[in-house]
Amino acid sequence: MKLSSYLYEDEDFICTNLRGKDKNELIINLLSQVANKDSRVKERFPEILDAVLKREAEITTYIGHGVILPHAKLKNFDDFIVAIGLVKDDIQDKIPGIGNSENIKIMVLLLGDVLRNKNMLKTMGAFSKIALKNPILLEKIENSTTASEIVKLIEDANIEVDKKITAEDILNDQIKTASKTDKLDEIAKRFIVENKTGLPVVDENNKFLGEITERELIEFGMPKYISILDDVSFLTIGEPFEEYLSNEKTATIENIYRKEGVFVVDRKAAIMEVCFLMVNRGITRMYVVEDGIYYGMIERSDIIKKILHI
Repeated sequence: MKLSSYLYEDEDFICTNLRGKDKNELIINLLSQVANKDSRVKERFPEILDAVLKREAEITTYIGHGVILPHAKLKNFDDFIVAIGLVKDDIQDKIPGIGNSENIKIMVLLLGDVLRNKNMLKTMGAFSKIALKNPILLEKIENSTTASEIVKLIEDANIEVDKKITAEDILNDQIKTASKTDKLDEIAKRFIVENKTGLPVVDENNKFLGEITERELIEFGMPKYISILDDVSFLTIGEPFEEYLSNEKTATIENIYRKEGVFVVDRKAAIMEVCFLMVNRGITRMYVVEDGIYYGMIERSDIIKKILHI
């Protein structure tokens, strides 16, 4: 199915002049326009508005590049609605995890049934890809003056929205990769600042080499003979992690990053395969790799955020 098939050229569903004094008012005004055309939305307007605003208050759906994706999953809502608003006022929001504030330029409001997560996730993913990877199309949409022009732009882009959720839909491709030449202290700092326990290691051509985790850093600082002992409580080692502290600014991760036993899946791996590996093998993260090239990382939190609590 094409992304354009979800769009209506009616001005009640695509507003090229969305105004408001803040983000919530933008949502209210766009939803009101949809309600003018759709009787089901009109009948349940207070409930739907409350659901959208509550979801937005929990965690902003602003993804950067001027695009925000407010949405709600509703019980017994036998429809899937996509509404687009081009924002004409200077309303800002912060990018999650980064904190930088930017102007909201395009609002995509999505309403669907609680049991139709696939539609919601795939459509949000499609608009996210436009925002992050297709700046030319994004700019053309921002500068459109009619609903039909927006639909035509998305139609010509030929963006597919199939119903199977795959690893590609939930991967995080915004995580900075690590290199073999990275110093130990650089990686340790990233673990703290980025709240990560493992990072992908790639070469200059983005070929996946393995991963570096907290375990390798800790292991580097331990005396080598400790691994053969069953009990180390009797040891009285002088300075803990002396080797690490002496070499953290000069030693690289080249000889310690993990090359074996790293879990990878390809981009089209089914979401159930990903979940099965995480649950049954105790995996906390895996890497999306195809033909040797690294595309992104999936953590358990991505399943929660993008599937269970979309």
